[in-house]
Amino acid sequence: MLVGTVVLDFLIAGSHSLKTRRRVVNSLKDRIRGRFNVSVADLGKQDVWQRVVLGVAVVSNDGRFANEVLSKVVNMVAADPRVEIVDQRFEIR
Repeated sequence: MLVGTVVLDFLIAGSHSLKTRRRVVNSLKDRIRGRFNVSVADLGKQDVWQRVVLGVAVVSNDGRFANEVLSKVVNMVAADPRVEIVDQRFEIR
């Protein structure tokens, strides 16, 4: 069994309140969960309006599959016009 994770650090440029941040983050989390059947969590910087650290995890018996799923998640988040990815860290164990 392998566990693949990606930690995404990104900006929400149009956010001017925690309410806006929460709306964008919850929307992304719901779309990611629904499309890819993975675990998603808001990991940090929850009190900063424009900054988000999101963690995504997938369990698989194939490392290539886990990497492919996580890459698709990153591509989906990167395609969202509301966010700008600053950093991403992949890990497969």
